[in-house]
Amino acid sequence: MEIRIGTSGYSFDDWKGTFYPSDVAKGKMLDYYQTQFSTVEVNSTYYRIPHPAVLANMAVKTGPQFEFIIKANQSLTHQRQAIEEPTRKFINAIAPIAERGQLKGILAQFPWSWKYSPANLRYLVNCRELLAPYPLFVEFRHDSWLRPETTDLMRQHEIGFVSVDGPRLQGLMPPEFIATGDTAYIRLHGRNADHWWSGGALRYDYNYSRDELQEWKDKLAQYRGDVKKSFIFFNNCHLGQAVKNARDLMQLLDI
Repeated sequence: MEIRIGTSGYSFDDWKGTFYPSDVAKGKMLDYYQTQFSTVEVNSTYYRIPHPAVLANMAVKTGPQFEFIIKANQSLTHQRQAIEEPTRKFINAIAPIAERGQLKGILAQFPWSWKYSPANLRYLVNCRELLAPYPLFVEFRHDSWLRPETTDLMRQHEIGFVSVDGPRLQGLMPPEFIATGDTAYIRLHGRNADHWWSGGALRYDYNYSRDELQEWKDKLAQYRGDVKKSFIFFNNCHLGQAVKNARDLMQLLDI
């Protein structure tokens, strides 16, 4: 199995001095990041659909083997109204990375308030059609989605299921490793139960122990032979803990 490990975002001021050189310029962060990791989730596209030149600039900063996952805009996952036009703009924005062969998927992260229903299941199919031909990976926050109807439809329509690691709180998705295609996807958010519902940066203030990371190494081993590739992204970005834990897991997996 090919395993690519990275972080959810890379442009954080509080990573200076812990991961980045203390004097690094904002525009030089990706240049440095790509020397340490082979993939990244671009999360800024969730908040605002950029001009294509922005992502073209990201692409030219990286080598041809560097791989991007781009997060879908909030219009698709949280607003969910009149999505055709903003989705068209989003696809146009990510075209420069796709044209270089470095776009390996789109991440659609839906909110905890969006629960399972037959109508919402059909909405996933609509998203799949609008974002074709790019690979689509979907993260659910509410555990009502953990049912055969969900995974059966995702396999049928070639939608990747995002496995998550987060606090063990009622209603949140449990840390189950599920793959609905030959590419698996894991996001580790940290297990800060005290600050999860309050949101903000402290939600992702968490440092995984070696034993906790070993749990995911064991889960990955169960899928060897069934999954050809896995993306693993750390979203516990507070104070650079995502970088530390990404390196810890790479060491555990000997990659």
